[in-house]
Amino acid sequence: MKLTRRDFVAGSAAMAAAFPRGAFAAALPREAETVVIGAGAAGIAAARRIAALGRSVIVLEASDRVGGRCQTDATTFDVPFDRGARWLYNTDTSPVAKLARSAEVDLFPATRGQRVRIGRRNARAGETEDFLALLVRANRAIGEAVRGKPDMPAASAIPKDLREWAGTADFVLGAANTGKDLQNLSALDLVMMAQRDNAVTCRQGLGTLISKLSASLTVVLSTPVTRISWSGKDAQVETPSGTLKAGAVIVTASTNALLSGKLRFSPELPKRQQDAANKLSLGSYDHIALELPGNPLGLAKDDVVIEQSTDNQTGLLLANLGGSSLCQVDIAGSFGADMSSRGEAAMTAFAVEWLNKLFGADVAGAVKRTHATRWNDVPYVLGAMAAASVGGQPMHRVLMEPVGCMFFAGDAVHETLAGTVNGAWESGERAADAAMRRLGVLKALPSDAPAKAPRGREKRETISSAPEPRGLAWPSRN
Repeated sequence: MKLTRRDFVAGSAAMAAAFPRGAFAAALPREAETVVIGAGAAGIAAARRIAALGRSVIVLEASDRVGGRCQTDATTFDVPFDRGARWLYNTDTSPVAKLARSAEVDLFPATRGQRVRIGRRNARAGETEDFLALLVRANRAIGEAVRGKPDMPAASAIPKDLREWAGTADFVLGAANTGKDLQNLSALDLVMMAQRDNAVTCRQGLGTLISKLSASLTVVLSTPVTRISWSGKDAQVETPSGTLKAGAVIVTASTNALLSGKLRFSPELPKRQQDAANKLSLGSYDHIALELPGNPLGLAKDDVVIEQSTDNQTGLLLANLGGSSLCQVDIAGSFGADMSSRGEAAMTAFAVEWLNKLFGADVAGAVKRTHATRWNDVPYVLGAMAAASVGGQPMHRVLMEPVGCMFFAGDAVHETLAGTVNGAWESGERAADAAMRRLGVLKALPSDAPAKAPRGREKRETISSAPEPRGLAWPSRN
């Protein structure tokens, strides 16, 4: 059974005539060839792939917007503010960056490198070189620690003599890079990560780009899926607006959402997939936005600043975004999660106090509008980006396995690009291909064919051989 976009829009228009705008969930058909759950980067990628084959696909989104963790706020400030993901990497191979050109959004490169503050001054050249050398040594130590050996917490693998730079190294390699502290992070997962090069951002916002890429698709908003019954040949997808019968279902919910119980499965997910989701839980990463007219910090456009820190109570500053007066303090890891739990006022107070400490400026008196994200509390997301805990690196591949007629995608379902928009997008395309093979649209792979490595891996450089310290050359992944 094929459902055309025209049929769907006609049905929705009839409902709209009977109910006030925004007061109803759109009527759903009883059947769909493929249902995609989630309208983030992975879901939009999967649906575009299926639609390109001329097949019908419906995207069901629990929230009232497209984009998932790619969300651009165009109203709070005078410039677009990416509340979630901001950067695209490896633009020469990034499928999202290539599509940006056809979507008529502007990409511009990130500022290379970061300033390091020691107290209220910039680090001297020798101090910066000392930090870089220690960071390279830490990178190499992590790589050596798991070479032919069992996985371990990344914190256990780094040298113990990083001196006054230990806290900064932990932040740069761990929380700012993955949303998790090094003690909660798989050393092997860090080693397997593809290098993040050639970072770019979208002038109109990354959320705007993902939304534009969904324009030709049938996306039903404000329609959470409550249960998937998957044991038969077809799946039954239950929502408050009705139940759909689908030949294939692509689930792009975050690992934290999968574990939350909001989306139920009948029968329950196999223990193998539940364990994989547990090992690939989302870290914590939030943005605290401060409008600072007059540039009281004296920084340049898109400057990135970190500090020499003795503990994890630190952040990362992106100053004067796009040449505007908007500055952004990022907090992450266990400290970021704790601050987020205290609420937006406490987060903003920390950002102001932190900037005062580093720059000695009257930040509180200069601040105009403010806003803080709290991704750990966003329903159906419940975190920032996926990263593996100890022993979890193989679990990326476990989530690639089909479960009946269900296929999983998202930023956790990629071996080398986990936690990135590119990784989520590629996982969505891969899940779409697997679903289409099940439905006979694409030719099935030979049973003895080797698994195709995800894009990015063939160009991977391990941490131990990376030419630049991972996490320092570019702004954080989120």
